[in-house]
Amino acid sequence: MINKKMQQALNEQINHEIGSAYLYLSMAAYFGSAGFDGMAQWMHMQAHEEYAHAMRFFNHILERDGKVELLALTKPKIKWATPLAVFQDTYKHEKFISSKIHALVELASKEKDHAAGILLQWFVTEQVEEEATASKILQMLERVGDSGNGMFMLDRELGTRTITTGTEEK
Repeated sequence: MINKKMQQALNEQINHEIGSAYLYLSMAAYFGSAGFDGMAQWMHMQAHEEYAHAMRFFNHILERDGKVELLALTKPKIKWATPLAVFQDTYKHEKFISSKIHALVELASKEKDHAAGILLQWFVTEQVEEEATASKILQMLERVGDSGNGMFMLDRELGTRTITTGTEEK
């Protein structure tokens, strides 16, 4: 059985993961309305992945006879000046999520919750990838600058992303 402190922290993480999906849907809406269909597709896939992450925590709590408590979501940002600004926020957000995962790892260790520790190791690795991907796209956008051709090519490339469940071992 999961202890109350760990249960509460994992419920908060569910909120962060669902909040991430909500933010990425807002970014997808921004891109869609700005005519960047590829970037909108990328953000839609990112939202799906974040939802799958939330479900990993959700199922973990239930499998350990805990209680899932869904918390209120905060309204996400809806406007950005440029695609670059969107991916700056994406990178910043992924770093925030990484900090939350690291805090959970520390809590699991302190509480001697080995089951949560195993679950969280997957997320530590996942967040390294999430930050690296956001950083790479951000760097590409910085290089592209105001180049219409470059932006077109990057948008097309990002649009090739397909749905993942977020549960694959990487």
